[in-house]
Order: sequence, then structure tokens, then C-alpha cells
Amino acid sequence: MDLGCFSLSLVVADIRKSLAFYETLGFEKLDGNIDQKWLVLKNENTKIGLFEGMFESNTLTFNPADARAVQARIKEAGYTLDKEADGDKGPAHMMVKDPDGNMILFDQY
Repeated sequence: MDLGCFSLSLVVADIRKSLAFYETLGFEKLDGNIDQKWLVLKNENTKIGLFEGMFESNTLTFNPADARAVQARIKEAGYTLDKEADGDKGPAHMMVKDPDGNMILFDQY
């Protein structure tokens, strides 16, 4: 199953300070809106998201072509989702925790 692009979504206390820090490491803004307190940054093949006030913990993020197919597979295997994708077409996202409690977001846009 192709899970698409991978990034790490980081919970930050001050998105402007975090942006300045990661820019020092060579990351550049790829997407997002600093006024809405979320950004996606890229450095070569590495992507990270900065999120102020959106998530409770750092989150592994995948961007599959079909989040609903991933959701169906996870549910068929007997795992409980923390957030299910709605509808049957268009953008969708769902969340599940791994056995150690790490949050994983599957975000289809």
C-alpha cells in the first residue's frame, strides 16, 4: 500500500520562533499560513509541519492518494481509529495511534 509523502508534524509553542529556527537549518516554507498557525517546511527530501495549537502531540503524517482505503485496511485489521474520514469522495483525513500511543495522521488532500 502506497502511503504517499511522509512528514513529521511538530507541536510548537511559538510558530514564528520555530520557523526562524528551522530556516537556520535550511528548511524553506512549502505550504501553509503562519497567521493560521500552520506551516509545512522542506529541506531537500525532508518535510516537517509546524502546528501551533492544532495537535496534542507530535504526529507522524502520511499523504496517501486514498485515505479511505488505508482506513478500511486498518479497521479490517481490528484497530480502533481516533478520527475517521467522512464521506466517500474528495479530501479526507483519519487518525490512529500505533501500539505505543504515537499518533499517525493520514491526510488526503
